[in-house]
Amino acid sequence: MVGVLIRMRWRVLRHSLHGKQAVLTVLGFVAGLVAATVTLLVAAAPFDDARVAADVLAAVYLVWTVGWLFAPVLSGGGDETLRPEHFALLPLTPRQLAAGLLGAAFVGVPAMVTAVAFCGLLVHASGARVLVAVVAAPLQLVFVILLSRVMMAALGAVLRSRRGRDLGILLTAAVGMSGFGVQALVRSLGPGLVEGESPVLSAVLRWSPSGWGTVAVTSSWPVALACVAGLLVVNAALLAVWGVLLVRRTTRVAATASAVRQRRFGGVLPATPVGAVVGKELRTWARDARRRVAMLSTVLVGVVISVGPLLSGDGGPAPFGGLALVAFGCLMAGNLYGMDGSALWHTVVAPGVSRADVRGRQIAWLLVIGPVALALAVVLPAVSDPGTYPWVLGLAPALLGGGAGLVVLLSVYAGYPMPDQRASPFASGGSSGLLRTLLQLGIGLLLAVVSLPVVAVVLVGEVAGMPVVSWLGVPVGIGLGVLTFWWWGALAARRLADRGPELLGQVSKRV
Repeated sequence: MVGVLIRMRWRVLRHSLHGKQAVLTVLGFVAGLVAATVTLLVAAAPFDDARVAADVLAAVYLVWTVGWLFAPVLSGGGDETLRPEHFALLPLTPRQLAAGLLGAAFVGVPAMVTAVAFCGLLVHASGARVLVAVVAAPLQLVFVILLSRVMMAALGAVLRSRRGRDLGILLTAAVGMSGFGVQALVRSLGPGLVEGESPVLSAVLRWSPSGWGTVAVTSSWPVALACVAGLLVVNAALLAVWGVLLVRRTTRVAATASAVRQRRFGGVLPATPVGAVVGKELRTWARDARRRVAMLSTVLVGVVISVGPLLSGDGGPAPFGGLALVAFGCLMAGNLYGMDGSALWHTVVAPGVSRADVRGRQIAWLLVIGPVALALAVVLPAVSDPGTYPWVLGLAPALLGGGAGLVVLLSVYAGYPMPDQRASPFASGGSSGLLRTLLQLGIGLLLAVVSLPVVAVVLVGEVAGMPVVSWLGVPVGIGLGVLTFWWWGALAARRLADRGPELLGQVSKRV
């Protein structure tokens, strides 16, 4: 069964490598290979103290492990080309299904570049320890992949219930908050690690499962054998847990929208086509697990990133926290029609509704992001640096209007398919992770372009010492926001009307 699933995954990957997808895969492979090469250089670096060299290598492998854990959560890059539901009716035990899907997980760019990185154990080992590295390196690779799959399966199981979805959002926000803790740890403990002055950190790095491979190639033979045996036991336990989670996923029914209490917007939204789309979109943001994970978790992370520097005593970026929130909200909503999938046909077959659909989505996005962003834009400068008000109040409306235009413009020009609702809410298909990253880079660049006129006006006022000129950035920002909202929305509506069937064919592909 393992061989069958590996061949299936390889066949899917081979047939997907054409045109734009081939370019994206090559770019992802090159980026991963650069990171793996850096790891190999660290493994070969000549440190004066062998224990420090082992600690640094263990820290690097901890970073790889954390990346496998949290990158799918934050980027939506969970690969579910082969989903457990595809094999639910076959006479397979949970362990057989988990083993088969594990084998298929090794077919792909992430596993390949991680395997190259873990070859650093072979580079770091010396003498007969190379034999230990030959065994420990693949076991360490299996460990990180299994740990990632178990975490994603566990979160996916939690998010199949309504209360669990809210918990998943909080967990994702906690991942965002952990960045500040990691930054503080690196600043405080990094120099001590390199200089060998932190025995506690050294012990944690060495005896965490992510460091067992490093310990195996740098310690005595009994310790090396114990580390290898520990990796075998942990991998077997993770495989068993994953099998149980796969069974729960294929046998339990997820909560559906019909079980959610009906939310009414009567009397608040106008009884027009645009008002109907706004109401539909607001309900979708509240009910759809994938949208909730993509948007609301990003809002929470944006708030944490905004307030975190202020709480840590670094007040530099804190006044611009509302702007960061707008950027994060825009990054995660650049594939609205891809999230809808085949449901887009309702819009395509109805004549003359493209404009109302686009405008309604823009307004709904503003209603989700705008209140929190504006509140942060008003409060954060007051508690950190009131002199930044012209900057913040000028850029906030410009970015809100530009973001509302970009989320629909890129959705119709660069939409990509996503798994259906039965898949994990964190999954984004087989190979769309890099495409999503490129779209996010494009969004960031366009938002920067939108902000340039406001920056120019406020900067002229600051340099000339004329506060009145600086405050002119506020009306300039409002004008830019209105212009980009209307202009990019009109382009998206025209594109949807002209190329709606093609977009439907693109976003409704099986992934």
